[in-house]
Amino acid sequence: MEYLWTPWRMKYIQERHDYEDCIFCLAAEENEDEKNLIFFRGQYVFLILNRYPYTSGHVMCVPYAHEARLQDLTQAVRYEMMDMVNCCIEVLQSLYHPDGFNVGLNLGEMAGAGVAEHLHTHIVPRWSGDTNFMSSIGDTRVLPEDLETSYQRIKAAWDNND
Repeated sequence: MEYLWTPWRMKYIQERHDYEDCIFCLAAEENEDEKNLIFFRGQYVFLILNRYPYTSGHVMCVPYAHEARLQDLTQAVRYEMMDMVNCCIEVLQSLYHPDGFNVGLNLGEMAGAGVAEHLHTHIVPRWSGDTNFMSSIGDTRVLPEDLETSYQRIKAAWDNND
């Protein structure tokens, strides 16, 4: 049997449980957007790169309100959230030229939410063949771009899109 080591996964596993406070609330409160991978702050939501992305350009739209349920967000928050998701798709399409997108909410831990207590929307660019044997058999993702480069590219494209 061959082994493919993915040591970055251990950091994710350990860090997920090291936060007493919500990771999204902490990121939003700090004034270190680049460190926290936040590239846009709106009135009700902010946009942040997923630190453990499924693919390059994996973005999350997160409300400032610490709510687990969609129905607990105000209409204004839900509107801005959907508007920002739409804007993200446009920017990521022009920057990465994916074949499609997965956009969604994982509501609750049993539905796959890594941070179930703070609702967030995933925007994941997808390409034909990006779910190859590495993900299926090796439980490993192959990302062609590091997070810092993704952050700089997406932030610049976002800023130029206004």
